[in-house]
Amino acid sequence: MSNLPPSADERIVIENAAIATVDAAENEYSRGHVVIAGNRIESVGEGPAPQWLQGVTRRINAEGHLVTPGLVNTHHHFYQWITRGLAQDNILFDWLVALYPTWARIDAKLVHAAAQGSAAALLKSGCTTASDHHYVFPRGGGDILGAEIEAVQELGMRFTALRGSMDRSKKDGGLPPDHAVEKTEDILIASEEAVDRYHDASFDSMLHIAIAPCSPFSVSTELMREAAVLARRKGVRLHTHGSETAEEEQFCKELFGMGPTDYFESTGWLGEDVWMAHCVHMNDSDIAKFAETGTGVAHCPSSNARLAAGIARVPDMLKAGVPVGLGVDGTASNESGELGTELRNALLINRLHGRPDALTGRQALRLGTMGGARVLGRQDQIGSIEVGKLADLALWKVDGIMHSSIADPVAALTFGALPPLSLLLVNGRPVVENGHLTTVNEDRIAKAAADAAKELASRS
Repeated sequence: MSNLPPSADERIVIENAAIATVDAAENEYSRGHVVIAGNRIESVGEGPAPQWLQGVTRRINAEGHLVTPGLVNTHHHFYQWITRGLAQDNILFDWLVALYPTWARIDAKLVHAAAQGSAAALLKSGCTTASDHHYVFPRGGGDILGAEIEAVQELGMRFTALRGSMDRSKKDGGLPPDHAVEKTEDILIASEEAVDRYHDASFDSMLHIAIAPCSPFSVSTELMREAAVLARRKGVRLHTHGSETAEEEQFCKELFGMGPTDYFESTGWLGEDVWMAHCVHMNDSDIAKFAETGTGVAHCPSSNARLAAGIARVPDMLKAGVPVGLGVDGTASNESGELGTELRNALLINRLHGRPDALTGRQALRLGTMGGARVLGRQDQIGSIEVGKLADLALWKVDGIMHSSIADPVAALTFGALPPLSLLLVNGRPVVENGHLTTVNEDRIAKAAADAAKELASRS
């Protein structure tokens, strides 16, 4: 697939659709239009598209559909696509101990297959932008980050590749086996090289790089501090896991003499250029610090439930002004791999404390769109349907048997089953049509992933 955007003279017109723009004013249109010129949104509003349009290459009658911004995934581990269904009944630390020895045997070829499986699942569930946190770089594994980026580019997804790392192994009091970690100085060199080689800071960028040491229990304090300095010198964002489980909080108190948020603050890891995955075990002080500094959160409801980690205080975070987006997390702890289903799971899980208005359907949609765009620092380019923004759009069919009797089309998406995806545009190009990928052969991806899973299992 070409990485070049369509010509600005080429127009796609979508008409007769319900539209949820997710803009600041929360504008919605019951029977509206969207016009795309090249890779930008040119017009959006109620009623038919302007009649003066020239160069229309495709006109879509979207009767019975809901148009939303493409979904934005703020946390994932693509490589885990080939270790799904393992360690099914473990909490986080036991799950990691069980799987680290297998993950430590991956290589570039296996990661390419896993990344295509993960990216395909995301696209087919309405996700147009994804970030992936890869932190396992076994010696002799080849160009793992490059293989992952190539795999995603073939599918046409907008991507933030997180150059992750681990340098605290068992011998240093961490969880990963000794052969699964890198040296601190090697990590910093490789991270800077990844930024120099791949990061594109342009408005239309299809590829960002962020620097992402794995977690407090797998990374040294030196690496945390130096990674923050490096990222800010290079002008890229920072990401890690934080406050995921009660065990992690206890680990931080025993090792560092403080909880995770205070530890992050002491290492320079709070700020508008930082986001953390999970943030389940946050007290009022933690939430206030995130809000004051603009530190973002990737909320991963299904994975948190799968690993029995708990329920993140998302309503309280939103009330305080913390930037929050949605994440799938790795598919070894969320086997579906879909982002679209996280809208409903976030909505329902956050009501379990007995507050029926804890999270509304439209708040859930905002988490999965503008919330995620803000967390990734791309709120000016994606996340809402507004003139001048990039044409990353999802067209959901909501007039079929599963949704036709739901009065509100946004509720059909956020409360109901995940609707069929009639069209997904990334950068103005179709990447999904009628539920199927347009850029690659799905059967080939499925077979390659199955073969990779078998090969990795045999290595273990």
